[in-house]
Amino acid sequence: MSLKNDIDMIKEELTSEEKFFEKSVMTERFVKKYKYPLVSAVVAVVLLVGGNMVYEMNKESNAIAANEALAALQKDASDTNSLAVLQTLSPELHTAYLFSEALKNKDIESLENLKNSKVSPLKDLVSYELAQNKKDVNALTEYALQQDAIYKDLAQLQAAIFLINDGKTDKAHSKLQTIADTSPVANFAKALMHYGVQ
Repeated sequence: MSLKNDIDMIKEELTSEEKFFEKSVMTERFVKKYKYPLVSAVVAVVLLVGGNMVYEMNKESNAIAANEALAALQKDASDTNSLAVLQTLSPELHTAYLFSEALKNKDIESLENLKNSKVSPLKDLVSYELAQNKKDVNALTEYALQQDAIYKDLAQLQAAIFLINDGKTDKAHSKLQTIADTSPVANFAKALMHYGVQ
């Protein structure tokens, strides 16, 4: 009986070894048949990962250099080299710096140059600042009518103040009525309607 068990056990081992060799032969055939596509896929993955790492390192390096250029400009606004570096590395940050300088210096001409900026929030702010600095009621009204205007209610309030100063209280009153009760400037509008208009 023991001999029969031993023979069965040997048969099972041979069968499992045959299956192992059969699988290894099939794997070898598969690898030989698809060797170039497999190698190409591995190389592509390595290149993709490597390229992504280089891109991220370059991006981080540019951000650091742009921040250093901005810091240099904050120390010395006449540093043309830092301004050129900032413009090259981060056009959006360059435009924001020019905007802040124009506001600080109340430079209408520089604001006019930034009017066509591609940085959308900045374009909105430039429109408001130009209208306010020029004390242009029509420009403030036009700005306030824009759907995504950041300072919509503030522009209406500012236009109303300019109208009050010009003695046009009826027009100022109608501007102030357009400001919603939920607006942060609603209390100012109500105060102006109570004290300045009526």
